Amino acid sequence: MAKSRSLPEDRLWAQYRELGWLEAPPVELAIVLEELGYVADPTPFLASATWFAPLAGRLPEGAGTAVCDGTGRFVLDADRADEVALVTGDGVVVVNGADLAAKRVDVFDPTLHVAHVEAQDLAKGVPDLALMGLAVTAVGSCRRILDLVVEHVKQRVQFGVPIGSFQAVKHKAADMYVAIERARALAYFSALTIAEDDAGRGRAALMAKAAAGECQRVVFAHGLQLFGAMGFTWENEVQVHLKRAKACDLL
Repeated sequence: MAKSRSLPEDRLWAQYRELGWLEAPPVELAIVLEELGYVADPTPFLASATWFAPLAGRLPEGAGTAVCDGTGRFVLDADRADEVALVTGDGVVVVNGADLAAKRVDVFDPTLHVAHVEAQDLAKGVPDLALMGLAVTAVGSCRRILDLVVEHVKQRVQFGVPIGSFQAVKHKAADMYVAIERARALAYFSALTIAEDDAGRGRAALMAKAAAGECQRVVFAHGLQLFGAMGFTWENEVQVHLKRAKACDLL
């Protein structure tokens, strides 16, 4: 992913499909999604693998997504999906993306496609895999933020020494690391329970999503602060990953 991240979005998507990553079982899928989070992947992989597939029971013909929270608002990749799985009062219905009224909305992460969908009789039925996918993607983004922060504080000199030598900076970095490891452990635990179809998979998915949300709040605050006044600017890569981690929490 590090070698191919500069490729056009359509070539990335074709490469992921060719490598068979969409067919990965839950634990291996979590590994892929964590690394996709690390590079702020712009493709519809997350929605296709963890929103559409678990509801439709198959992979999409092209890209896919799902409307599963009962509202039809802020649906990931709904504006560009070839197939959309709708959770309705009568069960899951798969429709062609072109036949669905979906309007893309502007969000703070410009690499994400998010849209409002107009459909009737929507019901709530969020897959455990969708929660796990968002959680482990956020973990990947947070890992990237921490790596960028550590690299920066080793190089940024103040009062004649790198700021990474200051105790307050070390404590913030340590807090980020602990939060990431906790969220990562719960995300992979969720993937394991899904793989084994364990009775506790629903609670494990909720725990993973909650832990990832808490993690990104710590990492967002400390990551932004340790980059000083540069952390939110377009000239700095860290803002991309801050936005992705926050989006994973909000979705």
